[in-house]
Amino acid sequence: MNQGGVATINGGSGSGSVGVRIQQSRRLPDFLQSVNLKYVKLGYHYLISNLLTLCFIPAIAALSIQVSQMNLDDLHQLWLHLQYNLVSIIICSAILVFGLTVYIMTRPRPIYLVDYSCYRPPDHLKAPYGRFLEHSRLTGDFDESSLEFQRKILERSGLGEETYVPKAMHSIPPTPSMAAAREEAEEVMFGALDTLFRNTNVSPKDIGILVMNCSLFNPTPSLSAMIVNKYKLRGNIRSFNLGGMGCSAGVIAVDLAKDLLQVHRNTYAVVVSTENITQNWYFGNNKSMLIPNCLFRVGGSAVLLSNKSNDRRRAKYKLIHVVRTHRGADDKAFRCVYQEQDDAGKTGVSLSKDLMAIAGGALKTNITTLGPLVLPISEQLLFFTTLVVKKLFNASVKPYIPDFKLAFDHFCIHAGGRAVIDELEKNLQLLPIHVEASRMTLHRFGNTSSSSIWYELAYIEAKGRIRNRNCIWQIAFGSGFKCNSAVWQALRNVKPSSNGPWEDCIDKYPVKISS
Repeated sequence: MNQGGVATINGGSGSGSVGVRIQQSRRLPDFLQSVNLKYVKLGYHYLISNLLTLCFIPAIAALSIQVSQMNLDDLHQLWLHLQYNLVSIIICSAILVFGLTVYIMTRPRPIYLVDYSCYRPPDHLKAPYGRFLEHSRLTGDFDESSLEFQRKILERSGLGEETYVPKAMHSIPPTPSMAAAREEAEEVMFGALDTLFRNTNVSPKDIGILVMNCSLFNPTPSLSAMIVNKYKLRGNIRSFNLGGMGCSAGVIAVDLAKDLLQVHRNTYAVVVSTENITQNWYFGNNKSMLIPNCLFRVGGSAVLLSNKSNDRRRAKYKLIHVVRTHRGADDKAFRCVYQEQDDAGKTGVSLSKDLMAIAGGALKTNITTLGPLVLPISEQLLFFTTLVVKKLFNASVKPYIPDFKLAFDHFCIHAGGRAVIDELEKNLQLLPIHVEASRMTLHRFGNTSSSSIWYELAYIEAKGRIRNRNCIWQIAFGSGFKCNSAVWQALRNVKPSSNGPWEDCIDKYPVKISS
């Protein structure tokens, strides 16, 4: 969740043994009870999805029979009929050619994801639980209640022992400063970009569009200007710096790059996503502001997009849809993730107790828009039928939750916190493997804000699970309050790029995360 997800405390459950008595019976089984509803639904999905094809088959068969019975006289009569209507044929052909030309000239250009990279911090920046808590105690800024609260959050957060915090936070006392924040930003941005340019063999001079997003650190000159200066990008580059947009800003940045690529032909766009921790660590005792300290960690990504047709052959993915939802008109949603000062004048990001409910409402709005774009017609009919029955007959019918597993092969849910992943797994009726990438990213890298969805995609690639034409759903939440989705389609069987974030540890995962 933007600026940290809310961690939950789950109680254990007891278990017992159940004795099963087996009796032989010569009667046929009750098929209404024994047939798994899942397979009936799957058969219905296949039937409805292929309904058009099934309707065309008899028509094609009848046409084939009719053509096979035609003789030379029939063909001659057909030719004479066409000659008498030559003017009509020419007019219809001209209209058809004109329409095709207009369509080709005005249709949206396909946007290709050539490659992307995720920053892997050096090992000396790792922050195991013990070191994190000891450093927090030694700062002298936190009372015993706050230290105990942070310990409980860490234990139940889903984070592992190998996440990273910036260099300034390893000092005792911490040394947050503008210079240290710039150093963190440069290491993350330039580290991801160096890997991206090396893997794609694209010269920085060929980049026509640059979109940079970082929510809480916006110096002057901007972070995008720092990138232009470092790589000596060309003078007419279209550069943008997005700030204050939270953990969903990565999808927003992709959407902006997509729109720019529709206007500017034959060029590349680079999207850089990160969050800066150095100057945004909270040194107070307000519990709602301490959660981001426990969840946010160092990370960043760089994505190379292209509208060049010849890049399709080497690109990994094609962008299919971007759907954005903004709930900022509602005061509760607007303030549920809010940067402010506490009573002692210390700045931090507070998280409202209503955060999960607001996130659920934003998700509902987002998938209501996304559903008709991606769901098969069978799911849309079931949803519409349930809605009509409920409205017309005021029946106590539960709203039908569409099966997004029929639309997507892989899910990249923003690793904002354990509670976020748990809720989406439950509400979207996903399987453990669908949220594995999100859980393992949270465990290995923590909440890296807007870049987390790229670490998750890198995990799925490293596991060798992405096949040609697979669909991937990236979904992220951010302050404001926003819920944004991006849908990609694989253009081939995708292999992980070199120097990936999971390169030396993918065989260790998945790991079991304690409750």
